[in-house]
Amino acid sequence: MLKAAQTVCPDKRQAFANISLTRNTVADRISDLAEDLDSQLKRKVKSFIVFSVAIDESTDITDVAQLAIFIRGVDDTLTVTEEFVELVPMTDTTTAADIFTALVGALDRAGVDWSRAVSLATDGAPSMTGRKAGVGTKFREKVQAANGGHDFWTFHCILHQEALCCKSLKMNNVMELVVRTVNFIRSRGLNHRQFDSLLREKDHNYGLPYHTELSLWETQLAGVMLLIVLV
Repeated sequence: MLKAAQTVCPDKRQAFANISLTRNTVADRISDLAEDLDSQLKRKVKSFIVFSVAIDESTDITDVAQLAIFIRGVDDTLTVTEEFVELVPMTDTTTAADIFTALVGALDRAGVDWSRAVSLATDGAPSMTGRKAGVGTKFREKVQAANGGHDFWTFHCILHQEALCCKSLKMNNVMELVVRTVNFIRSRGLNHRQFDSLLREKDHNYGLPYHTELSLWETQLAGVMLLIVLV
């Protein structure tokens, strides 16, 4: 920073030299930034006329379940805002009741108006999608109690639904060529490196995944990109 200041604004070099970068100071500044982001999110949430929530629960490398919560809302100017709300560690069980409690707590801390919720997206785990006691069912009951019983939608496994949709399109004549091409490129390191170089020359920053049943939609997207580049 001092070397850059000496070149860019030498008259301000001393101001840069006076900046404290001790670990305690840096930690305090990170906390201040986090509090400011949290307050901005709360202000934005209050302006939402409707909002939806997306959650996903997975386990990290220390075997602690982490619940990721996202919110997307629209204000009265039809401006769409999508933000990460919180990553909630779940150190004990991860039943539907546990996940629902963690979800409600995070949204309450964000200051949401429950009557304005319109949808919830989850994965397809039984604890999420159970008809009687799943997170989606509990969430719907809470929202409808606040909005007077208006419609509320739940979605799950959106990527898997896209994969099933791709299967029903009967694109075998396209997919056979795409899969052979993709597997040829990924089967040897040299082929893959050369293809990455070609993508960089074309200003594309996308990778090329192996073909699998669950990533069918990704493979089709990559295949379309590949055909466009080759053409």
